Amino acid sequence: MRIKQTLSKLYVQVLIGIAIGILLGHFNPDVGAQMKPLGDLFIKLIRMLLAPIIFASVVVGIARMNDIHEAGRVGVKALLYFEIVSTFALAIGLVVVNVMQPGAGMNVDPSHIDGAAIATYTHAAKEHGAIAFLTGIVPSTVVGSFANGDMLQIIFFSVLFAIALARMGKRADPFVDMLDTFLHGMFGVVRIVMYVAPIGAFGGIAFTVGKYGIGTLRQFGELMLCVYLTSIVFIVVILGAVMRMCGLSLWKFLRYIKDEILITFGTASTEAVLPQMLVKMEQLGCRKSVVGMVLPTGYTFNADGTSIYLTMAAIFVAQAMNIHLSLEDQLIVLGVLLFTSKGSAGVAGAGFVALAATLASMHQIPVTGLVLLLGIDRFLNEARAVTNLIGNGVATLAVARWEGALDRVTAKAVLDGRIDPDNNDGSPQTVGFDSATAQGR
Repeated sequence: MRIKQTLSKLYVQVLIGIAIGILLGHFNPDVGAQMKPLGDLFIKLIRMLLAPIIFASVVVGIARMNDIHEAGRVGVKALLYFEIVSTFALAIGLVVVNVMQPGAGMNVDPSHIDGAAIATYTHAAKEHGAIAFLTGIVPSTVVGSFANGDMLQIIFFSVLFAIALARMGKRADPFVDMLDTFLHGMFGVVRIVMYVAPIGAFGGIAFTVGKYGIGTLRQFGELMLCVYLTSIVFIVVILGAVMRMCGLSLWKFLRYIKDEILITFGTASTEAVLPQMLVKMEQLGCRKSVVGMVLPTGYTFNADGTSIYLTMAAIFVAQAMNIHLSLEDQLIVLGVLLFTSKGSAGVAGAGFVALAATLASMHQIPVTGLVLLLGIDRFLNEARAVTNLIGNGVATLAVARWEGALDRVTAKAVLDGRIDPDNNDGSPQTVGFDSATAQGR
């Protein structure tokens, strides 16, 4: 009976899927590489739901605010937090890669590298810049942004639409109530889709190991070790400090989102768990309006894991090619990455595009050096995705605490296991929010 209860837990099923995927990919690489459609199908199922869920979450949250200026205030606080924490992530990556020097001794000759394999990324990097990013926020058509699943454009339109509804007052209440009901229905669909999460994790990890092989890990093991260790240090030290400022336990929070962490690791995609994270952060005591604003926006602006990867990858390529970069040069790389890491949202291979754009603007490290990272990028992507996921969860709690929109009594009860936030229909449970409690404890 106890075994049956254990096997019924989602995180156990995902762990089993990951383990079987690793074994299949290692012992039968050809079959493992053919499992990719399983992982892709699961991510497509989730992406199918993202646009309507983000739209409804943002609109319902903002439209029900008592003070419309709160939306702007929350947005500014979120962006300020994102920039500060991303800078820490970039800086920590820069320090570790200089201390460990994973690329030293590779002695790669840039003239012998064929850049054809990264042509797609270098082409995208040419169109990658601050102006293109800013103009890309505004959709050509609303329908087009939903059809393409462009998260930033959907958020932009949703905020404008929500403000318009809020200004209508009580006349908009029936529509907002209907949209809220629709949102609960969408979360019910998410609950159904999550039944196939173990299969998606199995397909994603089997493809990765089958296509690139365990041998790839040995060849670039030092770089991978650096990225994973740096990600762990960032989570424990920086995000742990933020959680302590919120008066909450990082370890209990990680246990609370363990299902989402494992699914993200298996699929190498944070999008796969965004709907679930929206539910869990609200159940944790964060006000709906803050969750709807901060979490989806964080997917665009708060990629902590990607920031760590970008600095380490850029300096790794330079080390591998015996290109000396002074402290000033490396600080310039860090400064450029502060901007290019934000402009890659919604682009396929976003990390590679941002890295290519950075190297192209520097004119010191050959862009073709990215070829060195192709074989292990998928393995590194898992560390990036998990760090991004945890970082955005912590960011939501931090901004909610800053805004006085976090019910810490509820949060502690949920994290301690004294409250089971799940209910039968899979929709988010309404949390009784006490603003005095949130600000005073």
